[in-house]
Formats: sequence, C-alpha cells, structure tokens
Amino acid sequence: MNKIKINFSHNDSVARIILDDGKGNVIDKLMMAELKESLDSFKDKNNIKLLVFEGAGKHFSFGASIEEHKKENAEVMIKSFHKLFYALSELSIPTISLISGQCLGGGLELALMCNIIFADKSAKLGQPEIVLGVFPPPASLLLQEKIGLAKAEDLLITGKVISSDDARAIGLVNELFENKEQMESGLNNWIEANIVPKSSSSLRFAVKASRIKLNNIIRNFLPQLESMYINELMETHDACEGINSFLEKRKPVWKNN
Repeated sequence: MNKIKINFSHNDSVARIILDDGKGNVIDKLMMAELKESLDSFKDKNNIKLLVFEGAGKHFSFGASIEEHKKENAEVMIKSFHKLFYALSELSIPTISLISGQCLGGGLELALMCNIIFADKSAKLGQPEIVLGVFPPPASLLLQEKIGLAKAEDLLITGKVISSDDARAIGLVNELFENKEQMESGLNNWIEANIVPKSSSSLRFAVKASRIKLNNIIRNFLPQLESMYINELMETHDACEGINSFLEKRKPVWKNN
C-alpha cells in the first residue's frame, strides 16, 4: 500500500506530496521511506519550483508512529525520520505545507521544515512529545528559528496543542483561511503570483541563501539531538514508560529517572 500520493500541476513545476495512510496520516517507517524516495527523485528534476506537503482527508498528520517510538524501534525510526530533513535541506526547493485538522508531533516537524505554512481554521498544532516522556529533535531546533526561543520553549515544555488562530498570532502560520477550499484557492493564487513567474534555479538559490544559517544548525545539531535521544533518553525508565503507557491506554507511572 502506498502511503503517499504525488500529483503535479502548473506544467509539472509544482509537486504536491499527499500523506495518505487512510486515517490520521501517521508517519511510519513505510511512509518515511516513500517520502525519502520521492525527495531523492526531485534532485535531477530542474523544472520543479515548489513542493507542497498536505494530508489526505481531515487531518495533516497525527505524527510519527508511537509504536515505532518503542525502545527497540526508536533508533531506526528516528534516523529514518531525520533523513527527510537532511534531504529537504540539500534539495533547497521551496516548500509549503497546507494544514487542516491535527498537525502534531512529527507531522508538525515536517510542516516546520517548510518555508511557508498555510492553515485553515480547523488546524490544531502542537509538539506533545513531552506528555509521552520524550522530546522532538527537529522541532527543538526548528521552532526557535521560526518563532523565537520563548514561544518555542512554551510549546516544547508544555506539549500543549494550539489553535490555528494562536499559531497565526505567534508567527507559526503564514496565512490562515476559513476552510480547506479557501486554502486551496489561496494556494493557487500564491503559486501563480510567487512561483510560476520565477526561475526554478534562482528559487533554489534563494532558499539556500535564506537557509544558510538554519541548514548549518540542522547539520551540526540534529545529529547531537539524535544521539541524545537514542543513547540517553531511551535508556531512561520514564521515556519507555511514557511510550508503553500510551500504547497500553493507561496513565504513566513516572520514576523520575
């Protein structure tokens, strides 16, 4: 079963990557592999001017698979996930995410990696990993670059989920629409005005230039957070307890170590 779909528009210059697992668009290892393969395929397509990430159905994504967060699966999961961020960083193709419904955890991290975020009024955004006793490595870097350290830490430490209005107010969302249909119309207008008239080569240089600092942060600090997650966090009782209690539908029993 394919977990993503790709549609092309605007004379094949825009690739729309649709997360589609039939329910909450959970980003599991199969979806990660399909996403990575797709991103690799764009390397030699000089005509691609924009990548659009969206979720099929009512939600963008519930996040990464909780089952694959278990200690025995965590290393493979997190390394596979991080490869997507390195790939997007290296591509330097402009990116935009369209958010409806829930956009949580790894789903929000994927959206955060995009240059532009559009959302509609149904959107709910958050990094609730701390509730499970873990932390989100990409978001720990990306959020503060996007919205500043104070607002980023509020989301990362509380794990709260915020409305689309609040996300717009703190600068997390670039444009907010009443519903999915209006967001689609707004996207098309934005593409026609800002992407279609421009050179794909020059757009990539613009992204490389605007992200020279961010890409350096990702390359240098994401491996450190990955190592902390795998070799330190997942060796604690509470990280494993948080994941297991969620899967077993019970309250976690913390030992504070």
